Amino acid sequence: MKGFSLASIGAVAIVALAPFITQTPILTSAWQSSSAIAQSAKKGPVQLRLEAEKKVVQQDNQGKQTVTWQALQGQVTVQRGDVLRYTVTGGNNGDKAVKNLTINQAIPQGMVYVLKSATVNDKQGAKITYSIDSGRSFVENPTIKVTLPNGKEETRPAPATAYTHIRWKFGSSVAAKETVKGTYQVQVR
Repeated sequence: MKGFSLASIGAVAIVALAPFITQTPILTSAWQSSSAIAQSAKKGPVQLRLEAEKKVVQQDNQGKQTVTWQALQGQVTVQRGDVLRYTVTGGNNGDKAVKNLTINQAIPQGMVYVLKSATVNDKQGAKITYSIDSGRSFVENPTIKVTLPNGKEETRPAPATAYTHIRWKFGSSVAAKETVKGTYQVQVR
């Protein structure tokens, strides 16, 4: 099984601060903890942090499996089939609420989204949506049209391989000094 360096995988988080029309892209390293700051003169800074962990499954003497998550830092090699968990944390370090905080996260190239693995902390009004068209549109349950052998079209849930982005919307506002978090898992192809 051929491995590849996680350093070749990039990730992007985008913060949208309404009513601003522009979005501020924030690049972070997928293979190590890092942070970036998006700042609006009226709203205050939002600090984003992206962390990656590798799923480690071990079996004890009685045959019981335990799952732990190992933080990935520095140059890391992952193998086909490995499952990684990304955690995106956004902190409002300002003195005023940030309205309509949205974070978009691309599924890294060479990986496939693990269906139903995305989570969001208990922020009231928080919502997770997904894109299967490279981030142009987002819906809660992506679907595709499939043509059956008889020529009839049928709508089905999109397969995991179709997912390209995850979006977390953190309600109408994130209070000053509040932290929000979203996670998702991917499997190395």
